[in-house]
Amino acid sequence: MAISSMKTGLIKRSLLVGNAAYQPIVARGLFAIAYSGSASNVIDYVTISTTGNATDFGDLTVARYGLGGCSSVTRGLFAGGDSGGGTASNVIDYVTIATTGNATDFGDLTSARRYTTGSCSNTTRGLWAGGYNAGYQSVIDYVTIATTGNATSFGNLATGKNDTAGFASSVRGVFGGGETSSGNSNTIEYVTIATTGNATSFGTLTILRSGPGGCSSATRGVFGGGVNSALSNVIDYITIDTTGNATDFGDLTAARAYLSGTSSSVRGIFGGGNQNIIDYITIATTGNATDFGDLSSTSNQGAACSNDSGGLQ
Repeated sequence: MAISSMKTGLIKRSLLVGNAAYQPIVARGLFAIAYSGSASNVIDYVTISTTGNATDFGDLTVARYGLGGCSSVTRGLFAGGDSGGGTASNVIDYVTIATTGNATDFGDLTSARRYTTGSCSNTTRGLWAGGYNAGYQSVIDYVTIATTGNATSFGNLATGKNDTAGFASSVRGVFGGGETSSGNSNTIEYVTIATTGNATSFGTLTILRSGPGGCSSATRGVFGGGVNSALSNVIDYITIDTTGNATDFGDLTAARAYLSGTSSSVRGIFGGGNQNIIDYITIATTGNATDFGDLSSTSNQGAACSNDSGGLQ
């Protein structure tokens, strides 16, 4: 079996078995719309290497907002959220990213909670950190993406928080920003995905904010948007395998919060934030975001995932 490595925005996994070759899989980004005037079950998708408006993918099993998304090369998972009226959910759904269709029940989080937006994954494990249910939660849960079943406790964040951003390399999961009992946070924490245990301090964002979106390549993680005293268009970045404070990357096309981020190996995309805007950046460079297209409707407190995000490379 030979593995080729072409960095073209397509997944770098052309497998040769005998004389047969599997075609590379197109890097596809999924957005759970989550909230558009009320809780939504709509899932949209885009091809990350192109630009254009999102297309309908299917529906979640339960309409909800304030959920978190993560993925493997084949599966996308969405967990937690608020199904309306402050009712926290423990539901984990999954879809097969290469196809379209409605989500299927995967299992349950260890506890019902909303605003579980701090999520990330590598090829094996998916993680959700923090959330809110009768108080700010510090719990980190994990699942094995290739199977179905309930989540298991991984460890804890340093403090309870919700509305964080998450992303990963193949080794580390990173969580940044969010809202705590004492206000908005600029804290960045990390875990080693293959083990279990509590999160460790990484550094700080350039500004305090909750509700940023996160995305990454295999080496660089990016946080976009959020809110503190006002909506922010700030994009920060870090080098995932080091520790230290974030550095300014550029600006989103519009200031917004509670947006969702995901990526290919080359591009990061940010969607929603009480708007239908999708922006994109080239992760390896710095600079302002560019308009990608639009979601099918306004999205707020949604979730995103892809089959070529940083933890899968």
